[in-house]
Amino acid sequence: MTFTPHRRPRRLRTSPAMRRLVRETRVHPAQLVLPLFVHESLTEPREIASMPGVSQLPLGGLAAAIDEAAAAGIGGVMLFAIPAERDATGSAACEADGILNRAIEVADEAADGRLVVMADLCLDEFTDHGHCGVLAADGSVDNDATLEIYGRMAVAQADAGATVLGLSGMMDGQVAAVRAALDDAGHQDTSILAYAAKYASAAYGPFRDAVESELEGDRRTYQMDPANRVEGSLEAALDEAEGADILMVKPALPYLDVLADVASEATVPVAAYHVSGEYTQIEAAAANGWIDRKAAHLEAATSIVRAGASIVLTYAALDLARWLRED
Repeated sequence: MTFTPHRRPRRLRTSPAMRRLVRETRVHPAQLVLPLFVHESLTEPREIASMPGVSQLPLGGLAAAIDEAAAAGIGGVMLFAIPAERDATGSAACEADGILNRAIEVADEAADGRLVVMADLCLDEFTDHGHCGVLAADGSVDNDATLEIYGRMAVAQADAGATVLGLSGMMDGQVAAVRAALDDAGHQDTSILAYAAKYASAAYGPFRDAVESELEGDRRTYQMDPANRVEGSLEAALDEAEGADILMVKPALPYLDVLADVASEATVPVAAYHVSGEYTQIEAAAANGWIDRKAAHLEAATSIVRAGASIVLTYAALDLARWLRED
């Protein structure tokens, strides 16, 4: 007697139309955020060797990049900047005419409400030592002294027109400090995206090339230990309690368990950052013919959303938006 299964899950996989009909997780271009790098000293775009397809932009090229992103239908851009000069306290980060704040003004005008302009709020791109805060006499990062600078940086970015501030420095109390500074300056409507669970990952190397980081040593005293899962939930809960409007897990794919935990516990939207090293692994493997580039990026974005992210920062945002529309 031939056994005939009564339940055949494969019935729901028989065609593209059927698979699309019953799909549990759907990614939309509006969920995607494109990171952009603006370099104060450039007059033409310069490709980043370790990030194929990604370039540092001159300030004069930013408006066109914003137009392209808006036309693609993605939800937002996250701005990073490389200043011409750096110092120990990252003073250019707080200056109204500093490169990041000028970039925010250009992006806000070019976006004209078509997408959300986000700005990275951290000192690592502006300090000559490459750390995310100012240093104490013993060479350690001074958490509380850094918070005061973050507050001034936040007000400068909000004055320039940023809608969302991405607090990526992993200083204790940074959300509360920035929220207080914003509110005192009349920026009650400026939102905070907290990099709540940001791990000391090996996957940040290409990004550090992109921002020409001068970091010596590492950031393990303030970024999270990759071995810790429960701590990710603790960091997220603290940031939400301090007033974060959106929580972030970074990187994404190695920490999908943490992302799922945070998403199940949070009462605010949750984002994840498909970071430079994750992006370049796909790009390098695809360039060698080892994997399908489109399929790999789509699978990565889908898995991040499936784990609980409603917002995905990815360098492949423009391509993903096109592929999703085609699908």
